[in-house]
Amino acid sequence: MLLTQSGLAWWWAPVFSMMIYAGSLEFLAIGLLLAMTPLAQVALTAFMVNFRHVFYALSFPLHKVRGPLARTYSMYALTDESYAVTATRPEAELTGGRVLGIQMFCQLYWVGGGIAGALVGLAIPGRVEGLDFALTALFAVLAVDAFRVRRDVPTPVLALACAIGALFVPSGAFLVVAMGAFTVVLLARYGVRRTRLRRSAPRVRPSAQDSGSPDGADVREGDA
Repeated sequence: MLLTQSGLAWWWAPVFSMMIYAGSLEFLAIGLLLAMTPLAQVALTAFMVNFRHVFYALSFPLHKVRGPLARTYSMYALTDESYAVTATRPEAELTGGRVLGIQMFCQLYWVGGGIAGALVGLAIPGRVEGLDFALTALFAVLAVDAFRVRRDVPTPVLALACAIGALFVPSGAFLVVAMGAFTVVLLARYGVRRTRLRRSAPRVRPSAQDSGSPDGADVREGDA
C-alpha cells in the first residue's frame, strides 16, 4: 500500500519482494528510490539493516539442505520468519525438504501479500496519510516491548543520542550515520562489560589434584 500510495507502479511490489526480500529494507527502499539515493549509500544502508543475518547463519540448519541450487536458494531466503521457525525446532525433526518448504511458503505469502497490498493501495482514492510511519511505529513498539522485558536503560538512551548526533551530520545520510554510530557504541559497551566481568571474576586456586602435588599440598611458585 505504501508503495502504490507513494506513486510507484503496483508491479514494483513483487520486484521488491523478489529482489530485496527483506521487510524493513523494502520499506526503506521506497524512500531511497524516490529520493534517487546514490547506489553506494543504498548498499551501505542494506548492509547495516540486514547485518543481523550474519548471526542467523551460525545456527540456521543449512547443512540439512542438499544440492548447490537448493542451498543457494536457502541462503537467499533466510529471513527473520524462516529462521524463527527452523532454529527453534529439534534438529531431528528437520529435513532439507522441510527447511526449503518453510522458506518457500514464507516467500510465497510475502510476495502474494505484497501484490494484494499494492492493488488495495491502488483502489484507495487519494493518499492515506501516515502509511510511511508504519515501519517506524512497528520498531517503536518492538523497542518498548524489549525494554519491558530487560529494563536496559542505557540502550535506548544511547540509541537516542546517536540519532540526535546524526541530525547534525551534513551528509544527508542520517540513517547510515545513526545506525553505524549505534553499532560502534554497542560494540564498545559490550567490550567494556566483558572486561569488567573478567576483572571481577574470582580467581579459583587449583586443587591439589590439579597441581599434581604428591602429598596433596597446593604448592605453587609464590606461595613460599
